[in-house]
Amino acid sequence: MKALRTKAKLISGLVTISTVFVLALVMLTSPAGAQRKMIQIKGSDTLVNLVQILAEEYMAKKPGVAIAVLGGGSGTGITALINGTCDIANHSREWKPKELDLAYERGVKPRIFAIAVDGLSVIVNDKNPVNSLTMAQLGSLFRGEIKNWKQVGGPDLRVSLYGRQSNSGTYVFFQEHVLGNKNYSPDVKEMNGNAQIIESVTQDVAGIGYVGVGYLFDESGQLRKGIKVLKIKKDEGSPEYSPLDKEAVYSARYPISRPLYQSTNGKPSGNVADFIRFILSPEGQAIVEKEGFFKIGKELMAENEKNLR
Repeated sequence: MKALRTKAKLISGLVTISTVFVLALVMLTSPAGAQRKMIQIKGSDTLVNLVQILAEEYMAKKPGVAIAVLGGGSGTGITALINGTCDIANHSREWKPKELDLAYERGVKPRIFAIAVDGLSVIVNDKNPVNSLTMAQLGSLFRGEIKNWKQVGGPDLRVSLYGRQSNSGTYVFFQEHVLGNKNYSPDVKEMNGNAQIIESVTQDVAGIGYVGVGYLFDESGQLRKGIKVLKIKKDEGSPEYSPLDKEAVYSARYPISRPLYQSTNGKPSGNVADFIRFILSPEGQAIVEKEGFFKIGKELMAENEKNLR
């Protein structure tokens, strides 16, 4: 698995999108592009850097198109699509029933596209001797039921928890699939994005957090210094798997894998449809893999093609 091309992975969401936003703004204010509508993309912080790079590549091929990519969390993107303030919502979780209800009330008919696959990765400080956890242990840690690392074979240190804010799709996905829809511990330190979690864990020997797999590597393709990626197993009797194992993620043997999505209001058309087709093309999916995530499989691609028609 290769690295993200820039150090933007370690910058908070709104800063990481500045390149695309400034480029798009210049295009819109130039004489040739003054009347062109900018494609507005908002949402998932897990996706923001990947979609930024995809947008840069697409705009290089289509100089008449302007794209602005903003983060803020999956909930923010979905709300923006419902309110008509973006063309594409990035989200790392599925829509909630109440969001779908509100969308239909307002005449918004979401079309959902899986654009990448993520092995949600659990990280600890590289000085922590713990190498793997069961799903039950991981849930107990983030619910606050396990408070000391010695309870899972680690050092006699109080566990220090790092997570995301509640508007994050990763927060919701982790709560549903790891915590069993129970509450997070009140001791979880809520970070603005993946980069902040990584930075915090590297500086905290007792730290543990969860991040998208695409954020684990530096610009040279090496695992970021100061962190260890834990292997996860479904239960004590099951084998353990790493999110760095592509086949384990694709086969769902790694138990915290998930698709990453974009949504539009109804069938996309024009430049919006063309950009989504670019992301789903072999060229776009090669960028997905180059940036540390996984390409989507045949079943998801078939569903995407149906939603584009």
